[in-house]
This record gives sequence, structure tokens and C-alpha cells, in this order.
Amino acid sequence: MSEFLPIILLSVQVAAVAVVLDAPTAVILGWLLARKDFPGKSFVNTVLTAPLVIPPVVTGYFLLVFLGRRGFAGVWLESTLGITLAFTWKAAAIASAVIALPLFVRSVQVAIAGVEVKFEDAARVLRQNEWQVFRRITLPLAWHGFVAGALLAFARALGEFGATIIFAGNIPGATQTIPLKIFSLINQPGGEQRLWPFLIASMALAFVAVLVSEWMVRQKSTK
Repeated sequence: MSEFLPIILLSVQVAAVAVVLDAPTAVILGWLLARKDFPGKSFVNTVLTAPLVIPPVVTGYFLLVFLGRRGFAGVWLESTLGITLAFTWKAAAIASAVIALPLFVRSVQVAIAGVEVKFEDAARVLRQNEWQVFRRITLPLAWHGFVAGALLAFARALGEFGATIIFAGNIPGATQTIPLKIFSLINQPGGEQRLWPFLIASMALAFVAVLVSEWMVRQKSTK
């Protein structure tokens, strides 16, 4: 099918951009939650966990309200910067990033928590600032968890459907990722005969991402 490869490439592109968007926030939040006690920490944990339990269509609706062409931030983006997000592939990437972020943060948090504080304290004794401690001590010792979190986020982004269909729509050739294509085929007469390549591709990509993620975690635990 001529549509197969473009949809696969778009899905990978959306998932990869979602991971890139998540990475800075995941690292900062993961470090804060693992190493710092601060007022409102429980609230931050609750907000972070919310996308895992709130129906994705609800998340997509709030993204549309906030970043859509008539949304609070969407109006400013379009009028000031000329950027339109809703119903574009960028909207699919943002929706996927929001849904996948909790998995990324948790992996980073666990990885950093597994680094013995005494190594970081030794670097501080040598007058290293917090950025230097993170870059030279924490990151090298926890990088397996960072990569594992990125892969989990990638796999989750590949399978994102609910928030994407609300915020990005299901536009063939523009925002139609693998899950949206499967949904469309299921609702078309004779479509079930054409969806198997997309089912297999979806499962294969997700399986490989999760498998590599598990391998990274095991590599860390055996050292």
C-alpha cells in the first residue's frame, strides 16, 4: 500500500519529537523528585500522574482549549509568532508528549534515586556546583534510566490515540498516525482486510522499544 510507509514515518516522527519535547522536563522533574524535598511535592506528583489516569480525550480537549486557534495560548501563538498548532502533526507530537511524560519522568526519577548520594557529596566537597555534579556524576551513573525512559515514552507516543484525535484530528497525510489509521480502517467497509500491516508495524515498533528499554534497565542493575 502506497499509504503504509508515509504513515509509519509520520508516526515515528511524531513519537521522536514527543520524546525530544519531554526530555528537558523529564530530566528536571526527575531530578527534583529524586533529590529534593519542597512544598507541594505531593501535588507535583499528582499532576504528573494525572495523564496516566485521566481519559486521553479529556487531555486532548484541554490541549485544544488552551492551544487551539481560539485557545488562550493558541491565539497569542498565531497572532504573534504565526504558529498554528491544532490539527497539524505538531499537535499530535504535543499530545503524545503530554501523555508520555509521566513514564519518562518516573524512569529518570528512579535512575537518579539509584545513584548513591555519597558520590555527589564528594563532588560538592571538591567545590563542584550542582550542574557540574549532575553532568559529571549523576548523569554518567544514571544514563541507562534516562535512555530507558526515553524509549518508554517513544513507545507510548507511538500508541497515543485519544488526545491526538481531539487535538490533531484524523487527517490523512497530515496527522493520521498508525492508531488513527487503524481506527479509520476498522470503521470502513472491508477495512479490516487492510489493517494487518499497521497492526504488525505498531506492535513491532512498540515491542522493540520496550525490549530495549528493559535491556537498558537490566544492564544497569547488573553493574
